[in-house]
Amino acid sequence: MYKRVTIKIGSNVLTRRDGTLDFTRMSALVDQVASLRDAGMEVVLVSSGAVASGRGELRDSVDAAGLDAVSARQLFSAVGQAKLINRYFELFRDHRMVCGQVLATKENLATRRHYLNQQHCVEVMLRSGVVPVVNENDTVSVSELMFTDNDELSGLMATMTDADALVILSNIDGIYSGDPADPASQVIERIEPDMDVSWCICSGRSSLGRGGMTTKYRIARKVAAEGIAVMIANGKREGVLTELLLDGSEARPPHTLFVPSGKRPSSLRKWIAHSDSFAKGALLVDEGAARAIRAGGASLLAVGLVGVEGDFERDDIVRVAAPDGGVVAWGRCAYSSAEAQAAAGRAGQSPLIHADYMYVDETDIFRDV
Repeated sequence: MYKRVTIKIGSNVLTRRDGTLDFTRMSALVDQVASLRDAGMEVVLVSSGAVASGRGELRDSVDAAGLDAVSARQLFSAVGQAKLINRYFELFRDHRMVCGQVLATKENLATRRHYLNQQHCVEVMLRSGVVPVVNENDTVSVSELMFTDNDELSGLMATMTDADALVILSNIDGIYSGDPADPASQVIERIEPDMDVSWCICSGRSSLGRGGMTTKYRIARKVAAEGIAVMIANGKREGVLTELLLDGSEARPPHTLFVPSGKRPSSLRKWIAHSDSFAKGALLVDEGAARAIRAGGASLLAVGLVGVEGDFERDDIVRVAAPDGGVVAWGRCAYSSAEAQAAAGRAGQSPLIHADYMYVDETDIFRDV
């Protein structure tokens, strides 16, 4: 049995068609989390639904048509987050459990110090028997500082807390071999680390959330590559969590399992692995440097640098890009952008990014980023 899991609940799971919160579904999911806790499992809950909740609450009293997208999101989130966490608090209290709210922004996690502070907060909650309920703080986020969606946030939380498994609950049963609406399509039950099924992923987004199956697939591949089992399942199925996660369950609901690799990166590399959207710039390297980095264990030397993009300071996260534009790695750069540009092509310089401060994309899912 898994000892610690991160569970992400999507907007389409928690809301009805009219955009209001589905309290019955919330109650059923909290009941299942309580069963997991009773079995000795620690749970981090990443929950969407705040914006949809606020939209449903204000739809008859506020004219959102006159608001831009960011303003509307901030307004709905401010109202909906209070409603959402209050409901969770009441539901967990019925099980004599306590939950606590964790609101995260991309900017808060972009530095190592802030990342470690967030990690410490969640660890203290878990040690104290409190269920962390995590969501993006949409009241202060703006477009360029938003996570792709809570799928991205859940992947970061799973690796941050060293979870054994990440369960992503959506409104479909998993990843299909084709369009889920096509009767001939079937759920792909198991995806091994060396399998690529990106060709059958539908690119559409959910009706209420910001993400879609493409995001879920990319996050799942990355998290599984870090040694964490990932399951995508239908959160509207009764008993889905207990049937998936508790030993002895006679039934297993349809789902897609991403088999974890045997690797467990260091805490620092986990942070860097999920910092791709925090990158302040890019280091463009020649083919020889790209090959050496992809082979593993090589630092990035200035002699292989052919260009610099962006404006960044020392210790900022940057991308390493190959001549074809594909992302090779991310890392914490020991040079500012100006210093890197001055050192480009020169031998005998200290590494731009030491191998210990670099995460190499072995899944090849970000080549077109």
